[in-house]
Amino acid sequence: MRAIVRAQDRRYQVVAEPRWPDGARIAVNFTADFDAMLLRRLLEEPPMQLAKGEFGGRVGVWRLLDLFDSHAMKTTLFVPGRIGELYPEAVRAWARSGHEVADHMWEHRVPADPATERAHLLRSTEALEKLSGRRPIGTRSWHSAELLGELGYLYNSHDAADHRPYFTEYHGGTRLMNLPFHYALDDAQFFSFAWLNTDNSAQRIADPDRVLELWWDTFWQQYQQGGYLNICLHPFMSGRSMRVAMLDQLITRMKELPGVWFASCEEVVRHCLSLEEER
Repeated sequence: MRAIVRAQDRRYQVVAEPRWPDGARIAVNFTADFDAMLLRRLLEEPPMQLAKGEFGGRVGVWRLLDLFDSHAMKTTLFVPGRIGELYPEAVRAWARSGHEVADHMWEHRVPADPATERAHLLRSTEALEKLSGRRPIGTRSWHSAELLGELGYLYNSHDAADHRPYFTEYHGGTRLMNLPFHYALDDAQFFSFAWLNTDNSAQRIADPDRVLELWWDTFWQQYQQGGYLNICLHPFMSGRSMRVAMLDQLITRMKELPGVWFASCEEVVRHCLSLEEER
């Protein structure tokens, strides 16, 4: 076990004390997983759940865009390629506003067959590049690191081996940055009853005021330490009006403190890479 831990320590290269632009104390990534109804369909959920997902594509994604633009902040929209093709105007609008458009798998799954996996990632990458005008360099997925590196991806935002950004070395020489997020900062844990078909009777939809309190406390603790925070949203959940209002309050409070850098994931990754080049 100790040998495994030591090997993992060597594998993960944490950006321990990043110097954020303009002397910022903390970098904050607001990210949105634009699943729409796709995940619900893969789970073979009933039509009512599919309609909830469709709300994200028709309404929620636009509300979140308006919210972020009202605060003049940059964020990252993780998009399954198939959803991008279903809601092209939404993806184009986020890109026009200067937000990053990143990959979230072709249809929110990674095929077991390597050839099919490659085809899915290529298809998603090409679809998002066509819609946004820029080839994605980031993903939130289970795609193999070797394939991601081969296709020019620089980061994944999926694992959480640390609370700070870190590079991961993979077999074959592939090196990717990971931008970690914890499920305590994922709206799905609070705003979706029976998430992922769970039978956990304790899971209930939470009051937005309670989530505001939890997320503010999490941010405040990390702000005092300095470093990094990644908040994961889903338009079909956080795009509901009362939750948009909660997010507006959260962002407003964050902005009242000095030294908070609201950035896209790409901005954080490229900044960390530039710091490494300076060493």
